[in-house]
Amino acid sequence: MPLNRARRSTNDDINVVSIWIVEDDDLFRTAIDDLLNHTEGMRCEHALRSCEEMLTVMEKKDAPEVVLMDIGLPGLSGIEGVKRVKAVSPATDVLMLTIHEEDEKVFEAICAGANGYLLKSLGQDELLQAIRGVLAGGAPMNAQIASKVLHMFASMAAPKEGYGLTAREKEILGLMTEGMTKKAIADRLFLSFFTIDTHLKNIYSKLHVHSGTGAVAKALRERIL
Repeated sequence: MPLNRARRSTNDDINVVSIWIVEDDDLFRTAIDDLLNHTEGMRCEHALRSCEEMLTVMEKKDAPEVVLMDIGLPGLSGIEGVKRVKAVSPATDVLMLTIHEEDEKVFEAICAGANGYLLKSLGQDELLQAIRGVLAGGAPMNAQIASKVLHMFASMAAPKEGYGLTAREKEILGLMTEGMTKKAIADRLFLSFFTIDTHLKNIYSKLHVHSGTGAVAKALRERIL
């Protein structure tokens, strides 16, 4: 089956971001669905209860720009769901939602290609900010989770490898580890957004990852920089 492309705005819905929710808690799912559909520039096209439902819909329709996914779903887990989404639509950003800050699940989700990792207890404004952040090329994470990730990768650090990265690619990767978005990196280096995109594709290919979060995680874990 050919890869679905992440859905982008058309002339009829300019600047409207397509978002899907995958969450088995009915009240939480309904609340997020309502929030997104009452936020200018966003639309929740599907609010689904499981990864299986999501994959069935994705076979028939273009993938969304963003998926909000519970990590602890029944049946296929959210971690497995990230892998399936990225296999079908690498351009789709996946934000994981969780109640707990389990180190192992954080690590597994990031390695699977998750673009961000958020606690369900965050406020509505914080959630909307996280969605806008990931669309801008960021990797949104709750502060406690980010701290855990940094300590975890530091303790698991492997021998340094170069992976054949050029000096420019290492420079861009270094700025990514500082939390800079693609636009901010382009402005800092006086390069076009397209040029940064090309460098990022090369970085992902060389590091064998599928997202900026994965690249940053590998850079920190293996002390690439």
